[in-house]
Amino acid sequence: MNLIHPKKATLINSLILILIGLSGYFIKSSPTALIPVLFGILLGVCYLVYDKNNKLIAHIAIVLILIVLVSLFMPLNKRIADQDIFGTLRVLGMQLACLYSMICFIASFIKARKES
Repeated sequence: MNLIHPKKATLINSLILILIGLSGYFIKSSPTALIPVLFGILLGVCYLVYDKNNKLIAHIAIVLILIVLVSLFMPLNKRIADQDIFGTLRVLGMQLACLYSMICFIASFIKARKES
């Protein structure tokens, strides 16, 4: 299975969280929609400093991604209960981006462990 490099996955995940979070904010005018934007910015910082200390930044990034992934389950349930199709798709999109990023990181961790 060919996965992208975790650094690139971090950038893509960051952009998705920022763009979808901002769109949710402007569509719903809810300040809580800016929480994924904050995490997207933090992941963007991780992307920028990734090469300085790969292991530390990778672990920080995966913790941030896990927090976002888990914390999006409640908004997902609310969107499904409200039958908000577009809201459901926005939250699912952010969760799928986080899940894919986590898979990229875990595969990278496993590969690094096998090589050492």
